[in-house]
Amino acid sequence: MKRKWLILLFVVAALAGCAPNQVAQSSAQDVRTENCKAVSEAEIASLFDRWNQSLQTGDPQKVVANYAERSILLPTLSNKPRLTPAEKEDYFHHFLENRPSGKIDLRFIELGCNTVVDAGLYTFTFAKTGDSVSGRYSYTYRWNGSEWLITSHHSSVMPEKK
Repeated sequence: MKRKWLILLFVVAALAGCAPNQVAQSSAQDVRTENCKAVSEAEIASLFDRWNQSLQTGDPQKVVANYAERSILLPTLSNKPRLTPAEKEDYFHHFLENRPSGKIDLRFIELGCNTVVDAGLYTFTFAKTGDSVSGRYSYTYRWNGSEWLITSHHSSVMPEKK
């Protein structure tokens, strides 16, 4: 009888010893090793200003420099998604011809760990034609260790006319 108790005690102890290790391994895999960049809403809001100022240069390459190498642009005035820097540059080459300038009308910023979202409404005025267009936008930015770059940019004309 003592022998059965010892065997049972040994089995229970062995099982109990295994369980915490499995939990510890699972928890260790879930731990994030990434350091999160401290950021404020004001800093993220200034990223649109940086992008808008690059538009003012008239140089598509300076606009594209705001985008991460792996990013997507879903532009306002084209049905074609732009994935490569060359495709983005092609879009901005044509977009910049009318000398656009953007203004934020409404903004919502969501801060995360090295990824942030800036979404809302904006209006573009085109100096060459005098026209203006209101649209919806969303920018997703990722911190690359030295700067915030756009990883996704969606822009669409407002569907309802005022």
